[in-house]
Amino acid sequence: MPNLLVKPNGKHGRVTHVTPENAGWTYVGFDLFRLRPGEKAEAETGDREACLVFITGKGKAEADGSGFGELGGRTSPFEGKPWSVYVPAGSSWKVTATTDLELAVCTAPGRAKSHPARVIRPDDLGQETRGKGTNTRHVTNILPETDKGADSLLVVEVITPGGHTSSYPPHKHDADNLPAESQLEETYYHRMNPTQGFAFQRVYTDDRSLDEAMAVEDGDVTLVPRGYHPCAACHGYDLYYLNVMAGPRRTWKFHNAAEHEWLLKA
Repeated sequence: MPNLLVKPNGKHGRVTHVTPENAGWTYVGFDLFRLRPGEKAEAETGDREACLVFITGKGKAEADGSGFGELGGRTSPFEGKPWSVYVPAGSSWKVTATTDLELAVCTAPGRAKSHPARVIRPDDLGQETRGKGTNTRHVTNILPETDKGADSLLVVEVITPGGHTSSYPPHKHDADNLPAESQLEETYYHRMNPTQGFAFQRVYTDDRSLDEAMAVEDGDVTLVPRGYHPCAACHGYDLYYLNVMAGPRRTWKFHNAAEHEWLLKA
């Protein structure tokens, strides 16, 4: 199995490149671009749909023959909601940076032109707070399952305050067993505030045939092919992550680890 911890490859250009082939799975792809003003990222979508998330900075976006103008504006992923663009399969996209730009490209299988290309504006996004006490985290839904304008992709941002846990109690979504559980691969793109911090993530199965604990730093990506995948943010350092999920069915139904489910009632 590939290493579940993916470090950025440099500081400029396409610094992260996760594909179904190099991840050893079927559905999720994730790229991260860091561009200077005037530089561009572009691609044909082929048989995959895409969600372009403006993590920080601004850029002019085009998708499926339409120009959407300048989008973005956050100076930090910890600041407000993002701008995003949905791009259908069977089309193309291009983003030209107008400031220093950090752009995430989330992909999964799609049907050609099954949905129109569109801008997902910050004002369109729902937010919620999950958990309580030191398990509190703050969620921004970019492409939730209630948004019917995508074939496979589920995309969400989460901010976990320093000293808190997230994706916790441990849960998994690796069995195609609806309505109890859905099968979804997942990536986590991690950022830290301040940037020199680190957090921890564990990916493991009940039988421990997969059991990997990782120290994650600013800019790292973790892969969750199966199993439980809790995170812990260290004191003094807030943790941001962008989640991309996809599987055979576009729904998020998870199973809590039985030995830890009591925490939900504590």
